[in-house]
Amino acid sequence: MVAWSQTWTWLDGKWHEGNVQIMGVRTHSSWLGSSVFDGARYFEGVAPDLDLHCQRVNRSALAMGLDALHPAEEIEALAREGFSRFSGDAALYIRPMYWAEEGGFMGVPPEAGSTRFCLTLYEAPIPSIDEGYAVTVTRYRRPLPETALVNAKAGCLYPNNGRAMLEAKAKGFDNAVLLDVLGNVCELGTANLFIVKDGVVMTPAATGVFLAGITRSRILQLLRDDGFDVRECVLKLEDLAAADEIFAAGNYGKVTPIVRFETRDFQVGPVTRRARDLYWAFAHA
Repeated sequence: MVAWSQTWTWLDGKWHEGNVQIMGVRTHSSWLGSSVFDGARYFEGVAPDLDLHCQRVNRSALAMGLDALHPAEEIEALAREGFSRFSGDAALYIRPMYWAEEGGFMGVPPEAGSTRFCLTLYEAPIPSIDEGYAVTVTRYRRPLPETALVNAKAGCLYPNNGRAMLEAKAKGFDNAVLLDVLGNVCELGTANLFIVKDGVVMTPAATGVFLAGITRSRILQLLRDDGFDVRECVLKLEDLAAADEIFAAGNYGKVTPIVRFETRDFQVGPVTRRARDLYWAFAHA
């Protein structure tokens, strides 16, 4: 059995402790993947961009064909209510989630009227700036908007990133670099990606085949405001290999250094540290 960290879930109008069971064997989402979610963070008494994450989960629900049952402001208020159930120094992962109970024609499309909602908060420490990881490219590519629901944070998209990460692990790495069908760099299996070269900060352009995250956008703006030359552009694998620094930007770790790409090792560079410092200052402001 997994030893889950302390967990509280708001479901059907009240709070429940622990890993609450929410689906049955005939629940549409449990066998056809009609779930969407979002992830925000609470740490050191702050929850940066919580409002934006709550807004995005509702957009994801509509993209999946579900009903957005709760206004974003209501989801945010529920999350803040839930913070009090943990110790004051807890670092939390905040996960609102929608899913379909029933399907439409022949059971395949989700039935919007059967949408359900839960909000889960659980303890999850944020990695330190020195906890970097190694990445490699794999054979798996990001799907196109015409072939998958890439405009939503949908559970059904993650098995593709998951199998890329499993291939990376089998090669001795921690995470995977995902490319698009043209061979352009898109993201990591768990976060968006930045590189630094000769003082210029670059991240893959948001082409619609991957989710350009909330933390990614925040880091872009913070670095620009701090005077950095920050560019959204096409990146190739050779750009990663030639970079001075590589770091990840995502909700779980916020800013996390990449310490190895393929055969090349990297130090935790000054721009990576500056990006993390800027984010922490923003969060506490």
